Amino acid sequence: MEPYILIITIIGLAALTMAWIPSWLEKLPLSYSILFVVFGFLLYQLPLPLPAPDPLANKTLAVRLTEIGVIITLMGTGIKINRSFSWKNWKIPFLLVSVTMLLCIAGLGLLSWWVLGLTPISALLLGAVMAPTDPVLASEVQVGPPSTEKEDHVRFSLTAEAGMNDGMAFPFTWLAIVLALSASSGEDWFWSWFGYDVVYKIFMGVGVGYLMGRLLAHLAFRLPEKFNFPETEDGFVAIAATLLVYGLTEIVHGYGFIAVFITGLTLGHQERSHDLHRELHDFTDQIERLFLVIVLILLGGSIATGLLDTLTIPGAAIALVFVLVVRPLFAFLTLYRQKITFREKIAISFFGIRGIGSFYYLSFAITKATFPDEQQLWSIAGFIVLVSVIVHGIMAAPVMRYLDKKRTPSDLTIQ
Repeated sequence: MEPYILIITIIGLAALTMAWIPSWLEKLPLSYSILFVVFGFLLYQLPLPLPAPDPLANKTLAVRLTEIGVIITLMGTGIKINRSFSWKNWKIPFLLVSVTMLLCIAGLGLLSWWVLGLTPISALLLGAVMAPTDPVLASEVQVGPPSTEKEDHVRFSLTAEAGMNDGMAFPFTWLAIVLALSASSGEDWFWSWFGYDVVYKIFMGVGVGYLMGRLLAHLAFRLPEKFNFPETEDGFVAIAATLLVYGLTEIVHGYGFIAVFITGLTLGHQERSHDLHRELHDFTDQIERLFLVIVLILLGGSIATGLLDTLTIPGAAIALVFVLVVRPLFAFLTLYRQKITFREKIAISFFGIRGIGSFYYLSFAITKATFPDEQQLWSIAGFIVLVSVIVHGIMAAPVMRYLDKKRTPSDLTIQ
């Protein structure tokens, strides 16, 4: 049997089950992410002619596969957020992507350097790639499709945080890359990094994303209303827009992740009641699930074939501490004075889900520079994501049901 035929058969079978699995698991303390990781692990135990799922041996493939999955998810994430943009409404996610994320980078970096003995540059890289939460694996704790009513503080904050920090972590990944390159060249790096990788790229990402969002809204809503311009009802426009916006932003050397999210957010807030928003979201959601299936199977397969072989007991302990202590503690301290309920602060702090975005950043970084202990970095990153998939996957459904049961009308507004 040709490996190619076997691969598309497995992907087709796994993707087909996604039509029913989320509904079957809706009331169970179990996520489909766990099932597909287990499926991938068992699959690679069989004597089948499957490609090796080693991210170090397939660096470019790892970058591109995770990259496409993340940008499609970011577009859908932006489109489905209903809450209008203001500092009052968005204060909590802004605090999470600034204060909490920086503290998580520093916390994991220091632990990795102090306990594991990683070089400072590798420790910084590990902190930078694991600090952002993930929009791909966080569907259970995110807001519903456009114009639905499930946009309480917890769902909104976690959705907006995941959408924003998948781009805001990039400057710190680049900082690790720049330091690794400058270690051999001896060149001055700070101002070029700050001016280019922080200021310029973020500015271009936000600018291109906003302009493209307004342009797409004009094409989709304004022109059909005022002129004899054909109206589109095709959800694939979201994928086309995702690729176009990401490509244009990368051409001008901006952060494409930020641009795609801003485009989705801007487009989603134009003509909010229009049926096209639901079509755009649903189509991106379907394509996202296909990529999610592939990546989760490969994660399970990589674990079966040695991804965690270099994981030490201290490394595993640090991963557990990061997921269960560092993120929850720093997030709670960040939100301590915010006017939301105590249980909402606990839920937002706890569900710092890690996933495919971290794999993208790590695979991207090691294609740009050489880092000591790359295999160990992958082992720790893989274990952190595995812990997050299991712990958050089990806890998400019951916790969200509990919060929905306890929620009062006043909990849906900012005090």
